[in-house]
Amino acid sequence: MAANVAEVEPNRPARILVADDHEVMRMGIRNLLQPVPQWSVLAEASTGREAVECALASSPDLIIMDVSMPEMNGLEAAEKIASERPDIPVIMFSLHLSDELVACFRCGTIRGAVAKSDAARDLLAAVRCVLGGGTFFPARNRSQAAYG
Repeated sequence: MAANVAEVEPNRPARILVADDHEVMRMGIRNLLQPVPQWSVLAEASTGREAVECALASSPDLIIMDVSMPEMNGLEAAEKIASERPDIPVIMFSLHLSDELVACFRCGTIRGAVAKSDAARDLLAAVRCVLGGGTFFPARNRSQAAYG
């Protein structure tokens, strides 16, 4: 389980890497995260390969990663990052979250998943939960979702 960022360095905002191939989506995520003073968007990546390079070079506290990206998809990028930096948690971000896809996420450093259509409602909660050392995975029936 990931260390609680607040316990590690209480005066430093959590550094978040945002990886999505659509600039507008990256801007939207940044705009959702920006009002929270305890969080900082460290960097952005537009391909899976860029996400891996950036994560390994800058050691973010959390990565929000799109599943479908050019050069390397988000799952492959998360696996590459996990092989070298298993301490960096990842929240997968996808247009469509099927139960089968979410089942693929429940391993390694992937500690959460958010559907793009639910970002306004779920992304901040997912980031808060994962940075606190928990997990955030949606379920078909929201009352059975696994949070924390």
